[in-house]
Amino acid sequence: MTKNIGNTERVIRIIAGLAILSLILFLEGNARWWGLVGLIPITTAIFGYCPPYAMLGINTCSKKEAAPPR
Repeated sequence: MTKNIGNTERVIRIIAGLAILSLILFLEGNARWWGLVGLIPITTAIFGYCPPYAMLGINTCSKKEAAPPR
């Protein structure tokens, strides 16, 4: 499993995931459990891998520069 999420996107996913997860605190009744959806972007950010990106061939990691020849 190679990483396909860049650092900037990882930070954005963590922030968005925490915002969605906070719905557990603000909503009432059964609607509050929708906040658990926030675990998905947090998990993908931690592992740096997004399965839908892999299926679609998307990679937001920065490409490393090739080492100069010796």
